[in-house]
Amino acid sequence: MKKTLILFLIILSCLTTGADAKSRFVSIQGTDLIQPDGRKLFIRGTNLGNWLNPEGYMFGFQKTNSYWMINQMIAQMVGPDATADFWQSFKDSYISESDIRFIASTGANTIRIPFNYKLFTCEDYMGKNDAQEGFRLIDKTIGWCKKYGLYAILDMHDCPGGQTGDNIDNSYGYPWLFLSERSQQQFCQIWKDIAQHYRNETTVLGYELMNEPIATYFEKDYDLLNGRLEPLYKRAVAEIRKVDRNHIVLLGGAQWNGNFKPFTDWKFDDKIIYTCHRYGAGSNQASYQDLIDFRDKTGLPMYMGEIGHNTDQWQEEVCRTLERNNIGYTFWPYKKVDNSCFMAVRRPAEWDSVIVKFAESDRSTYKLIRDHRPNQEVALRILKEYIVNTQMENCLPQQSYIQSLRMKQ
Repeated sequence: MKKTLILFLIILSCLTTGADAKSRFVSIQGTDLIQPDGRKLFIRGTNLGNWLNPEGYMFGFQKTNSYWMINQMIAQMVGPDATADFWQSFKDSYISESDIRFIASTGANTIRIPFNYKLFTCEDYMGKNDAQEGFRLIDKTIGWCKKYGLYAILDMHDCPGGQTGDNIDNSYGYPWLFLSERSQQQFCQIWKDIAQHYRNETTVLGYELMNEPIATYFEKDYDLLNGRLEPLYKRAVAEIRKVDRNHIVLLGGAQWNGNFKPFTDWKFDDKIIYTCHRYGAGSNQASYQDLIDFRDKTGLPMYMGEIGHNTDQWQEEVCRTLERNNIGYTFWPYKKVDNSCFMAVRRPAEWDSVIVKFAESDRSTYKLIRDHRPNQEVALRILKEYIVNTQMENCLPQQSYIQSLRMKQ
């Protein structure tokens, strides 16, 4: 009898612990997200783009448009050691507690944190080869989010091998992830490691497994590549669930997070939501009807992870359309040079005439690198000035842009 009672108490304790854990995390109820206090969560926020996955256009570059190209260009200009120092300063300055506090002050409730998988490996990336660097940077940010009442979505923007095949995934021009067993194993292992680390962190809303898989440039390979997307998602989720049953998993569609036809087993896990992106579309419901239809067919939440780069009027109309259709959103991006963001970074006075000029020059031979390389002392001074300009207190808040996003609703 005593053994039976002890066993009963152990089972009851496990069940209670599970119920308590579940109640502390954002959960899913039909097409809604529900906060731990029972209130509906309608996602409104922004993306910390460029911080942990640099993109050339956010620096004012065009041809030099992925991280590896930017890193190579800076190393050609000022050398590898100064380049490593630049990236360390960039990572530690670009997003600070002041940025997170400001985002919260706009009425946002969520930030999406895009990152490169290399931050969780010993591969060289942004001045380091430390598998703990990603945790160092994201832990700090999640601490600030907790302090100011924001949820965080962790987005693997750059996957092993490349999942997109364009500059945005820092790849070599093809979504090699879907053809490489080695890359797929690494992809799943990193997500398992991340889930192990954050399994009890309630500020983390969920894990977005990959950003914009399989670009539209590979139509002749759609049958092969699109057909491997859902199976890889399932494989990664199975690894995550070995260590974390608490968090939502976010799945993006093929072709810029816009094509959901490859998915057939919509509810293979009990904590799935789908995430879409849409650039260059109209602002009325017809422009998003395919996403709404998929959401209604699955009976699961749909979230607009990226949208933006348009007029304030268009953005406000889009937000109203998404609100009417229960699709939360995080606009892209929070910070970049010039405008079309929350915080505009001022270009240093000689940024275009020195840094952009070299970035856009022909550097295809060593002679051309030598011919086009600017004075190194001048280049270093401008790079340091740029780092200072990226700090929140030196940026220009884009008030009309922010107001158009209807954060304080």
